[in-house]
Amino acid sequence: MATPTTPVLRMKLLIDANSRRVLFAEAGKDAVDFLFSLLALPLATAAALVGAGSVAGSVGTLYASVQRLDDSYILPGADKGDLLRPALAASPVTTARSSLLPPPPSPSCGRRPKAFFKCENSSRYVTDSGGAACPNCHRPMTSPLEYVSPSAPGSGGFGQWVPPNASTGGAARGGFVQGVVTYTVRDDLTVTPMSAISRITLLNAFAVTDLAALQEKTVRLGYHEGLAILKASLQSKTVLTDVFLVSGRA
Repeated sequence: MATPTTPVLRMKLLIDANSRRVLFAEAGKDAVDFLFSLLALPLATAAALVGAGSVAGSVGTLYASVQRLDDSYILPGADKGDLLRPALAASPVTTARSSLLPPPPSPSCGRRPKAFFKCENSSRYVTDSGGAACPNCHRPMTSPLEYVSPSAPGSGGFGQWVPPNASTGGAARGGFVQGVVTYTVRDDLTVTPMSAISRITLLNAFAVTDLAALQEKTVRLGYHEGLAILKASLQSKTVLTDVFLVSGRA
């Protein structure tokens, strides 16, 4: 899979050197929007991105079954691509600036796009069978129509990246969360707004007694880290530790 050229986000990890674990991370709007965007991924898209064999449980084998199924077993008019590469509906999260993951291949890739036709006298009825009789005037429906896919360039579909300087502020930037707040991301991806009190509360919750063992480290959140977080989130409750400490990225 080719690596897309996307801007790099960053998070600041608080690491307990004694236990070799990430206690929590400080993250801005873009990083949190990316994490939340994982919830909008269909299961098949997640399986395709991280590899069917990397998905815990039976989702991966189910995905592979559809991949292997010969086209002769597929109903006419049905397309395996609809299951393997489902369309992702636009939402504040999926159109976020922090969508680091690449778009899945178009379901129409490798086959002719479906054509649509209307009657010359009316646009009320549409058919994908050129020459069919119009229910209104019974003339042949032969006037071609152009179908605009939700994932077409400029449509705000999944995987598009709006440059960081394209806009500023809250809703104008897209995404999901407010940008004037710093957020706490725990090892299990629990996300909460950060405050001085919440930081102390977390340290108490982790029973940290040796403050000298705490280390802060800023890490990048790029394409490969994004995929690693997606994969770990499907398998683990210690996502940040697995991605940044166990793998040696931090």
